[in-house]
Amino acid sequence: MTTPPPALLIAGHGTRDDAGAEAFRDFVRELGLRHPGLPVAGGFIELSPPPLGEAVAELVERGARRFAAVPLMLVSAGHAKGDIPAALAREKERHPGISYTYGRPLGPHPALLSVLERRLAEVLRDWDPAEVTVLLVGRGSTDPDANAEVFKAARLLWEGRGYAGVETAFVSLAAPDVPAGLERCARLGARRVVVLPYFLFTGILPDRVRRQTEEWAAAHPETEVRSADVIGPEPELLDLVWERYEEAVRGDLRMNCDSCVYRIALPGFEDKVGQPQQPHFHPDDDGHHHHGHGHGHAHSHAH
Repeated sequence: MTTPPPALLIAGHGTRDDAGAEAFRDFVRELGLRHPGLPVAGGFIELSPPPLGEAVAELVERGARRFAAVPLMLVSAGHAKGDIPAALAREKERHPGISYTYGRPLGPHPALLSVLERRLAEVLRDWDPAEVTVLLVGRGSTDPDANAEVFKAARLLWEGRGYAGVETAFVSLAAPDVPAGLERCARLGARRVVVLPYFLFTGILPDRVRRQTEEWAAAHPETEVRSADVIGPEPELLDLVWERYEEAVRGDLRMNCDSCVYRIALPGFEDKVGQPQQPHFHPDDDGHHHHGHGHGHAHSHAH
């Protein structure tokens, strides 16, 4: 008898923005339609329904006993390193007999860089790319390794595409923030800037990026500024999630832990080394959960 392939479990961050949460749920449904022979479900770590545990319960009810979990996240920060592995460990206790493998986050992948380039082209229009500085804006994290990944994405986006430059900023928890990033672009001589949100779907934070961009542009009319769109549920994203699923099934994870704050004593973060896993409890998902990003994040060392 042939053993069925592991079910695909998609783990999302969560958002208070209803449209952003629905975009995630639509994305999971589309993955299920693409792979009709495979049980597929998705859930959130916080803020939005359904919680991850409910997605696991759905797959167990459908007969799944083996899972490959893919974090629908661009960088490996606290959620991907600690909260999701801890939640999966908790689900193993709730559902004896299940097992899982864990995939790696999505970016910066060439397919996503191509989508970002397309988002830029949509707003460049009459502008010469050689005269445009791009400001790539990430979520921001208390994890320096995660913030460094956004800088890596910015550099890879710059390579070979002919923009005047690609700078980096963050909308929360890390510097430089959006106004400071725009100020840096201006001080470097940029007269035309496109602000590019490094986010998968719409939500509160991408909306904040756009609002802060508009406020800065209104106060600095000497600099022309345009805002690009989020990545969105593009075919490249669907293909990449499937690629991460197949990697997890094969056990080919290739995760880089060389600068992980939970393994390496980075300056200012020495207390995080070897920090134990703490499950991220998500009891009723009513949208009022406040997440302390500075504490409790641990690292699954199993990758």
